[in-house]
Amino acid sequence: MNGYGAKRWFDLGVSVFLLLFLLPFLLCVWVAVKVTSKGPGLYWSRRVGLGGSMFMMPKFRTMQVEAPSMPREAFDATCGYLTPIGQFLRKLSIDELPQLWSVVVGDMSLVGPRPLLGNDPTTKIRRTLFPECFSVRPGITGLAQVNGRNSVKPKAKARYDAFYAVHCHAGMDFHILLRTAGAVLDLRRIL
Repeated sequence: MNGYGAKRWFDLGVSVFLLLFLLPFLLCVWVAVKVTSKGPGLYWSRRVGLGGSMFMMPKFRTMQVEAPSMPREAFDATCGYLTPIGQFLRKLSIDELPQLWSVVVGDMSLVGPRPLLGNDPTTKIRRTLFPECFSVRPGITGLAQVNGRNSVKPKAKARYDAFYAVHCHAGMDFHILLRTAGAVLDLRRIL
């Protein structure tokens, strides 16, 4: 089995397991989003994926329905668009969990460059300077996320994504998944 086939089977197995294991929790989060703000529990947005093609990516909705479709970094943490539980969901990355479905259907991988909005500054940089970013499936987490997440500047983020696309292997994926788990479970960040 080639490297891509092994990665795909790993992604599929882990994602199906996590979706089934977390199903009660995911349903509770969906209900909490629904009862604390007007609108759907999930927010679907068009993202740039493999080969530059567009796909629809789900997240738990953390913004009011009238919020404009912009990169997360464009919103101030205290902006009026956040739902009552939106900041909490984002801080713990709970809003990202529905993307496990995107991994199951093959639009995403567990690890890869983050799928961005078409109007994100990093998307333009990827297209012009680092097109290799589009040679791998986008991921729920990636090299840029474990090296600063939203504090990484667009060009540096694209550079991390390109490095991953060119050099990705199972060991790197495992390392990124471990660092992601450590960051998500870091209680100092939560408190």
